[in-house]
Amino acid sequence: MSLDYSKDMVQFTKEPKLVELDNLISKPMDTNPSRKYFIALAFTSSLMFLGFLCIGYTFYFGIGAWGNNQTIAWGFGITNFVFWVGIAHAGTLISAILYLLRQRWRNAIARFAEAMTIFAVICAGLFPIIHTGRPWLAGYLIPYPNSMNLWPNFISPLDWDVFAVSTYFTVSLLFWYLGLVPDFAILRDRAKDRIKKLIYTFFSLGWRHSNRHWRDYEKAYMVFAGLATPLVLSVHTVVSFDFAAAILPGWHSTIFPPYFVAGAIFSGFAMVVTALVVMRKVFDMENIITLNHLEKMNKIILLTGSMVGYAYLMEAFISWYSGVPTEQYVAVNRAFGNYAWAYWTTVSCNVFFPQFFWFKKVRRSIPLMFIVVLLVNVGMWFERYVIIVSSLHRDFLPSSWTYFTPSVIDFGILIGSFGLFFTLVLIFTRTMPVIAMSEIKGIVEGAQPSHDGGAH
Repeated sequence: MSLDYSKDMVQFTKEPKLVELDNLISKPMDTNPSRKYFIALAFTSSLMFLGFLCIGYTFYFGIGAWGNNQTIAWGFGITNFVFWVGIAHAGTLISAILYLLRQRWRNAIARFAEAMTIFAVICAGLFPIIHTGRPWLAGYLIPYPNSMNLWPNFISPLDWDVFAVSTYFTVSLLFWYLGLVPDFAILRDRAKDRIKKLIYTFFSLGWRHSNRHWRDYEKAYMVFAGLATPLVLSVHTVVSFDFAAAILPGWHSTIFPPYFVAGAIFSGFAMVVTALVVMRKVFDMENIITLNHLEKMNKIILLTGSMVGYAYLMEAFISWYSGVPTEQYVAVNRAFGNYAWAYWTTVSCNVFFPQFFWFKKVRRSIPLMFIVVLLVNVGMWFERYVIIVSSLHRDFLPSSWTYFTPSVIDFGILIGSFGLFFTLVLIFTRTMPVIAMSEIKGIVEGAQPSHDGGAH
């Protein structure tokens, strides 16, 4: 059997056999893991445990183990939080918004993007808890009735983060699980091992592929897509309020909400492409996740990268046009001050390198696109670093000016977050279908009814 995409359709070179499609998607779950898989899992797990070790060290000795100082109270912790929340945006965009727009090319990549959303939010949620310095009091951040005004400060954007991210995680998790139910039923019917069959039976919720089940499923999926769509815009908008609501030069700007949303989609799509390039090669899914899918995602990266570049220009222009000396100083200091190396790394990776996607050969070249999206991931992390650190290190009082030098613990926690993310991705690829079997069957050639008088 040979599969090939023509636009958004899966085409077979012979009579369609959907069971072969099930076999291809289920192969990672039906076969024993290879040696390469265990090597990759051991590597990512080692990074994850390194991060947990550094977190434990932080719990024992306090935030003083980080590179933060009196002036720069926000360092790697909040930088990593904003970065991972941004990574989480691509999954909901691909799943919900493209679903509502009836973009069928999303079907081959939506499941994997949804899973990455869940894992990225888990990584992001760790950092506010750690950064408070009192992780045992994190429960007070949870939104709950507080008529006596004892603990949470509900007028603080930092508390809004907890509301927004927890809501986003809950809706994304339910949306992801809902899409998995029909596939769990397929795996249940295919399972020969008794334990696997029992597990899949439990998670399939009694799914029987009946017309009533499909009708209710479509309605519920549409409702969740409608709920998730505004969350894409609201979550990172609320995150941007952490900065826009402050009075610090370089932060309080009305351009931050749309700028952060565009940057989140930009970085999220780059991370999805990064992971998909590896996954489609390792699991022999080049004919399901094709170059057409990756090219379309690269076009979105080009679009959002151009929007981010425009935001950089407008940010500098607004600082100049405001006539406020402190704002003008921050803009000049970012480009030519102590953190100029980080600023120009950001501009190069986020603005200049994505412009190569104007060329079709680059958009469809696996090695070239992989290099570009890796640079985008690096650039988006540095963007958050520049926003936070370069604005804080030059305060209104010159006597408090200082330079931020991250500690080994800072780097250990950052590396550990990547280890946690990719460990969850590897476990996901071995335990659940990374491609929605029920959805991909719906776009196989011949799956849709024809209106040519029964010629097919």
